Amino acid sequence: MIRTVLISSAMLAPSLVMADEITCEDAMTQSEMNACSYDAWVAADEDLNDTYRWAMEVASGWSEGAADALRAAQRAWIPYRDAACAAEGYLFEGGSMEPLIVNTCKEYLTRQRTEEMRAVYEMN
Repeated sequence: MIRTVLISSAMLAPSLVMADEITCEDAMTQSEMNACSYDAWVAADEDLNDTYRWAMEVASGWSEGAADALRAAQRAWIPYRDAACAAEGYLFEGGSMEPLIVNTCKEYLTRQRTEEMRAVYEMN
């Protein structure tokens, strides 16, 4: 994945910022790794949202109760994911690595939830 990152340069006037493209597979600095981990989480979240919309269609075809149950489960799962990942991040609280830990956790749990949802609703 290539990402455009704004990088301040000490060689430039303080008000100038240059854009630099990084390849996430080759990210070296903490800020690059943080940015790439955020992008990976956003991509996982987009996949989850697509899967959730599809699963809601399937569940609605089963019954209104099935759709309501899926909606309630998803609404309960989101705060769980966020709290679980915040808890993991506390080991690095205030440090430059904290966003990487939290984003990586969110990506992992989000992908896991997506696969769980697919497994249940593909049985239709």
